[in-house]
Amino acid sequence: MPYRATAPRAPAAGIGESLVLDPSRPLYVSHVRGPLTVAVVSIAWLRERSEADRAALRERYLWDEEAARLATLHLPKRRSEWLAGRLAVKHSVCAYLRRHGGAATAPHEVRVRPVADGIRAGRPTVNAPVDVGLSHSGDLAVAVCGPRTVGIDLESDRPVPPLLAELLAVDRVGARTPGRRRLAAMPLPLRWACREAVLKHFGFGLRIGAQEVELRGWKDDGRFSWRAGPELRRRVPVADGRRFDSWAGRFGDYFLALVWQ
Repeated sequence: MPYRATAPRAPAAGIGESLVLDPSRPLYVSHVRGPLTVAVVSIAWLRERSEADRAALRERYLWDEEAARLATLHLPKRRSEWLAGRLAVKHSVCAYLRRHGGAATAPHEVRVRPVADGIRAGRPTVNAPVDVGLSHSGDLAVAVCGPRTVGIDLESDRPVPPLLAELLAVDRVGARTPGRRRLAAMPLPLRWACREAVLKHFGFGLRIGAQEVELRGWKDDGRFSWRAGPELRRRVPVADGRRFDSWAGRFGDYFLALVWQ
């Protein structure tokens, strides 16, 4: 199946109803509430391409500095993940700008640069008046674009190490309300994705401990609530879960969480 810039696009709707996380699809773009635009690129599809095909993608979509960065990655697995992530970010930005600003920006015009240093080092930024987030797991790279700060985390269905399971089990305490009972039944990988999406929203990733995000509930429409720990509040005084929107859900073998303003 050819890689196409004009990927299938779902109408803006509930996140769980419009997103498709399918490694057999090279590219899928969806507009969801927020307003957000999510782009999914198949790492599995990229791995199966010939070197000539991958070179053509690099030539078509990457800036010189992006291509130079890709060339420094020695492991084929890492190169496929990195390229898939850049493609996902570029397509999410272009689709968002077309829908919400009418701008006919092409993916190759979007320059993706990581924050160079500091506690937010590595967070992707783009040369457009939007914010982006990026996550990889398994055979997929997923990017989100929105008008304000966004955070995203994708996890595949895999065993959770005992120490991490113990940390995540804290979220089970006090399951008295429907939202808390749903949270108690939330799969551990999705619980981890929720915590990491919050931290990535602020640009910290795991430089701030995951214990700094306490999950408080999970509604049947996918929205989850959270509370910041003391270290996160010290660094970001506005880190109050009530100020942000959020969503989490399962798609087959994948778990996705989003946080935005």
